[in-house]
Amino acid sequence: MEIEAEIGKRIKELRKKNGLTQEELASRTELTKSFICQLEKGQTAPSVSTLQDIVECLGTNLSDFFSEEKVPQIVYKKDDYFEKEDKNGNVVKWLVSSAQSKSIEPILVKLMPGKSLAPDTPHEGEEFGYVLEGAIKLTFDDKSYTVRAGDSFIYPASKNHCISSAGKSEAQFLWISTPPSF
Repeated sequence: MEIEAEIGKRIKELRKKNGLTQEELASRTELTKSFICQLEKGQTAPSVSTLQDIVECLGTNLSDFFSEEKVPQIVYKKDDYFEKEDKNGNVVKWLVSSAQSKSIEPILVKLMPGKSLAPDTPHEGEEFGYVLEGAIKLTFDDKSYTVRAGDSFIYPASKNHCISSAGKSEAQFLWISTPPSF
């Protein structure tokens, strides 16, 4: 869509939202109804100062007028995931690519037998996990816990913690941090 048509469309939307006719908007901006009609159809482009007058009469400013409201992404497909394999062959898959801007960060972790993730230093927030297959060893504040498929865990992230494989087979678990820290 050409810029003139986009500007016209936005002016028309704002005018209707404010319950104004083209004639009323023209009167308030000291423009003609014909000019407002041409603007809304994308047949002409206003000067910057004229556009500023129009949008102010419509209760906004140029910055807000041109900002695009972003629709948040709700569904994340496999192609959206970010995956990283460490030197031990463990795979960490970030399930929400924009999680750093969210209040939680879900990841899917695949641990190779006998391997561990790098120890996590204390930070604010909490961490939750659900073991999908295999077993993991959760070390939290110098205590160890075995967490098997179907079990979950949750802890404050304010103490040293580390996760490693607890079996002879691959382990997979869903891990959710709040706020994101990875």
